[in-house]
Amino acid sequence: MRVITWLVEGTWPACVDAVRTHAPHASDVVLLHVSGPEVPAVAHGAFVGLLGRGRAERDPGDLLTDLGGTSAAELLEAAAARLGRPCTRMERRGRVEREVVAAAEDADLLVLARDGDRERLGPHSLGPAARFAVDHAPCAVLLVWPEAAPDLTTMPPPPPPHHR
Repeated sequence: MRVITWLVEGTWPACVDAVRTHAPHASDVVLLHVSGPEVPAVAHGAFVGLLGRGRAERDPGDLLTDLGGTSAAELLEAAAARLGRPCTRMERRGRVEREVVAAAEDADLLVLARDGDRERLGPHSLGPAARFAVDHAPCAVLLVWPEAAPDLTTMPPPPPPHHR
């Protein structure tokens, strides 16, 4: 069984714990971190557009890209230690939601955490990237709460009865 575990800062421990609990020990586990282009691109755009007279070696976009790579490596290292069994670490860059789906192409299971409103049950508990991954994953999906799930009383009310 090939298991892709999408790691995101703040929610990754729940995903790793879910793999430890639900994936057979003989599984081929891949710890995946995806860095999106948004923050470095904004910094680079500001540097070029607003500060256009700067030298290229001072481009904050490049610095943020480098810092993001260091942060991703540290997160993957911590996740591998928490998993406590052999795994592959994978770093990808690009549109996060699409990179996650592409990484799951040959997987049997994709593990990810809810990344939206975690105060109540319902569809808003998934942010846009997680919703895209859930909707487009080419494999089974294990969706976990990063902390204890909210109480059932937080569920939206049912729609009103339909009269004919």
